[in-house]
Amino acid sequence: MSELTFEQMLEESLKTIHTGEVIEGTVIDVKPDEAILNIGYKSDGILTSNEYTNEPNVDLTTIIKSGDKMEVKVLKVNDGEGQVLLTYKRLAADRGNKRIEEAFNNREVLTAKVSQVLDGGLSVVVDEVRIFIPASLVSDIYEKDLSKYAGQDIEFVISEYNPKRRRYIGDRKQLIVAKKAEMQKELFERISVGDVVEGTVKNVTDFGAFIDLGGVDGLLHISEMSWGRVENPKKVFKVGEVLKVLIKDIDGSKVALSLKFDDSNPWKNAAEKYAVGTEVTGRVARMTDFGAFVELEPGIDALLHVSQIAKEHIEKPSDALSVGQEVTAKVVDFNEEGRKISLSIKALLAPEAKEQADTAAEDNDADVVSVDIDAVIAKQEAEDAAE
Repeated sequence: MSELTFEQMLEESLKTIHTGEVIEGTVIDVKPDEAILNIGYKSDGILTSNEYTNEPNVDLTTIIKSGDKMEVKVLKVNDGEGQVLLTYKRLAADRGNKRIEEAFNNREVLTAKVSQVLDGGLSVVVDEVRIFIPASLVSDIYEKDLSKYAGQDIEFVISEYNPKRRRYIGDRKQLIVAKKAEMQKELFERISVGDVVEGTVKNVTDFGAFIDLGGVDGLLHISEMSWGRVENPKKVFKVGEVLKVLIKDIDGSKVALSLKFDDSNPWKNAAEKYAVGTEVTGRVARMTDFGAFVELEPGIDALLHVSQIAKEHIEKPSDALSVGQEVTAKVVDFNEEGRKISLSIKALLAPEAKEQADTAAEDNDADVVSVDIDAVIAKQEAEDAAE
């Protein structure tokens, strides 16, 4: 019986390997783009960065260290140069497919980092399996710009699993919808009309602001933003701003909000401050053909009728006044129930001057029909409401 040479004995002591086989190796050297593993075979195994992960531009020296033991899959026993090519990502993908299948069947919520923001959605990787989340399934609202999700960890479920076509679809929207429904239910169980709650400005429009109350968006209408007059909500509120708001009404899933708190209602002490005969100073807020509305304080506007602006006859308020101008006048009528105040500058004139002014007005306005102040105010309020 012939004796085996050392080389023959060494070769017999080494294991045989096959393409597709899963083996364990020990890392003996690492470079940025490849790692060399001792796999107990006559040749060492080569694991490139491209076969380690699908992530681009990965430096293996930051992930793998000499001495690490790894399970890998044989890609080629001989690459033509006597080297064994290995893959880690394909082994991970095989296991990942199983993982994704289980998550799909169990409706499990997965968490992964967004690796790419694409034109049509987001891409995430779970155990080397790339999952696509379409833009329509990223959120419960339309989001034109998805760049804010780059690098973020997000939760989702697998809504479609098709390994034959390598089609794996994630859905984040249904989780958001379910969570909001739960939050909405909890919110409606604990709030009622008259409560003061905290919310965050979510969106501002020309007619009001939508406030996120935690599962429900309440509407803060422009007419409820202040006791005073708000011309442009976008100049008053900013998205992300936190507010304390009053729940004015609840109608099904709709919540109407207000910032008109009773303790700040300017009409509370108005009867004392603006009693008939009181001299007041205010700013001309707006004008109409029949008079000017003077803001005495935020929330209280008084009508200065055109006939009460000057001792001489004027055709329209803008002939004597301008918006923003400060004027001093006397309160000649106070209607607490209707929240209406009438002013007169003429009433401040000296008695003789007033008498002469009245006579002149009678001469000049002999053919002018008297004006119903309540009627013109009502008309103005209707026009404001229509706006």
